[in-house]
Amino acid sequence: MTFQAVGTVRSARVALEDDYWGDVIAEIHLDTSRFTPDALLGLEAFSHAEIVFVFHQVTEEDIVTGARHPRGRREWPRTGIFAQRGKGRPNRIGLSCCELAGVSGTVLRVRGLDAVDGTPVLDIKPYLREFGPRGEVRQPDWATELMKDYFRGEA
Repeated sequence: MTFQAVGTVRSARVALEDDYWGDVIAEIHLDTSRFTPDALLGLEAFSHAEIVFVFHQVTEEDIVTGARHPRGRREWPRTGIFAQRGKGRPNRIGLSCCELAGVSGTVLRVRGLDAVDGTPVLDIKPYLREFGPRGEVRQPDWATELMKDYFRGEA
């Protein structure tokens, strides 16, 4: 498999941090050697988009293939990498649903994208409610605790 980034994240956030992504405004600059503004045509009609990206700052040594305590917190249960959303994933692929803040030419502005400056973007998809969960959503208490500050504004 070979993937080529469709664009790059431009953000004031440069460090991989765990929380306070809610107020972060980032721009996704499309690769203008491959895309024109037509690629984003109509996206402004949606409130949210799903951004698929690469955790490019994660090293081979940081990749997890088994179980671990999320964020290294022993009070939370060991869970497999596929039962959490940590950045040290086997293929280093991230996915975030973000609020659309604007489209201008080949630049997409989003709020709440948990990707740092320079992050390669693999794909952009409009969020359609029909692709959201069907039925009740459940998650363990540790996951709710882990996420309590994730999408808050700055501390």
